[in-house]
Amino acid sequence: MKVFFRTIHLYLSLAAGIVILCSCITGTMLVFEKEINHALHPQRYDVKPQGTRLPLAELKKLALKQVPKAKLVSIMVYTDPQRSVEMGAIFPEKKGKGDKEKAGQPKEAGKADGKDKPKGKGKENEKATTVIYVNPYTGQVIDQFSKRQSFLFTVEMLHRFLLAGKDSAGDMIVGLSTLFFLFILITGVILWWPKTKNIMRQRLKIKFNGSGKRLTHDLHIVTGFYTSVFLIITVLSGLVMSFDWANKALYAITGSELKKEEPKAPQSVYQAGIKPLSIDAALESVAGQISTAQSYNIRAPRDSAGAYTINILQKGAMEAASDSYSIDQYNGKIVASQLFADKSLGQRVRSYVKPVHTGSVYGIPTKILSFIVCLLACIFPVTGVMMWLNRIGKKKTKGKIKRPAKMELAIK
Repeated sequence: MKVFFRTIHLYLSLAAGIVILCSCITGTMLVFEKEINHALHPQRYDVKPQGTRLPLAELKKLALKQVPKAKLVSIMVYTDPQRSVEMGAIFPEKKGKGDKEKAGQPKEAGKADGKDKPKGKGKENEKATTVIYVNPYTGQVIDQFSKRQSFLFTVEMLHRFLLAGKDSAGDMIVGLSTLFFLFILITGVILWWPKTKNIMRQRLKIKFNGSGKRLTHDLHIVTGFYTSVFLIITVLSGLVMSFDWANKALYAITGSELKKEEPKAPQSVYQAGIKPLSIDAALESVAGQISTAQSYNIRAPRDSAGAYTINILQKGAMEAASDSYSIDQYNGKIVASQLFADKSLGQRVRSYVKPVHTGSVYGIPTKILSFIVCLLACIFPVTGVMMWLNRIGKKKTKGKIKRPAKMELAIK
């Protein structure tokens, strides 16, 4: 059986080794992505408290004056008094002469466009492409940052899709390599498993004073054993994000229903002739929740029938464990809420998948652990190839030694 598992281990490693090495190197770089950005650009995130914060509605107006072409789609507020406010924005693409009207400044959320009736569905899935950092005390725009133009974004695309994009051949190759890596890890543990206690002692420590071949062997075997559990967890989380069948399996294991269609976005009760509430007035409905929050994100209504969406992350909570509230833009009442604690077991577990994969689930301690594991995982493809080449070399050497002996007998 060990010969069978060794064969699987070898050929899957040869097939996916380069992609696995690439994923481990890029994964190591991405673990501390936020910390790297904060260290390189502290002026972007840190501000000096100067009295009372300006209302968000006023901050929005001041930001739009300084960046007139921006269309703000979300506002991220941190309760830390030394943090800047992050405004997610999109910019209109360059248009032809016939599209001047579309390329103008975006209308403020909640406007009925001169018509006294609700408009159709808004672009609820509009995503920000640029983050505008604003001083919450002065309204000054500190910086603008587009993640898509950064080096770490390129690293992330290499890690996820081999730079080919989602649903591409690169996406499939990474997904299959991740699946192969799971079998490589499982067969590796089986091959490591010792027959006696003496062999176990040898396989639990690296013999640094041994030969080069012995050191290569120990680095592959010993580090593989110590990191195998963490790598299997990381790989499983990667499979859930890569394959629909793995995502369905997660919900099936947790006994939860996987909803194929996204629920319809909550709507406001349209009231003709009534001016929509400002962002600050809408926040009063969840003032109690915000008082104990670490951060909260606001998305304004996209049309006169939409609602404010406020996601609140409580202090000490995992980054994906936020509570969501929908606020009527005319009367300020909560029309819908989705607390993290009220989600199904499958939804809660699914929320943990990405933080577990990136190592951010419990903050800096798990990030350090993830960094070390990813760094050690880079050793396996290299040492594995070296061990394979050593075995091929041994076979060739044995063949060369045997041939002269046969020739000598023939001469005699």
